[in-house]
Amino acid sequence: MTVQSIGLQCSPRDAGQVADTARQCGARVARVDGPRDRQAFYRAVAAQLDVPAWFGHNLDALRDVLTDLSWLPAGEIVLIWEDPAALAPADPEGHDRLLDVLADAAAASRTSDRPLRVVLTGRI
Repeated sequence: MTVQSIGLQCSPRDAGQVADTARQCGARVARVDGPRDRQAFYRAVAAQLDVPAWFGHNLDALRDVLTDLSWLPAGEIVLIWEDPAALAPADPEGHDRLLDVLADAAAASRTSDRPLRVVLTGRI
């Protein structure tokens, strides 16, 4: 199974370039730069997407906010995870589970008015 087959996109470009291009196309950009643990990932997503106060900083809550996104204005949301492999040594299961949640959320939002696109840059 490749990353693309599960609904995530890989980019050889620098995360900053991906973010600039997405913004130029009118997307809202959330950028998560190489967190080394799940809690840092949750905090980064919460800060970047201004998630509601009910966000519980766990996998289920992450899935809930990324498949809803109703508090944001309509339009594409691009979540860029730079260097996802930084998390793998300390938490290999967490790394894989986060990728699963992100892929599920991207797939679930495809037909919504707030589609989520997840782009992985750097090491996966």
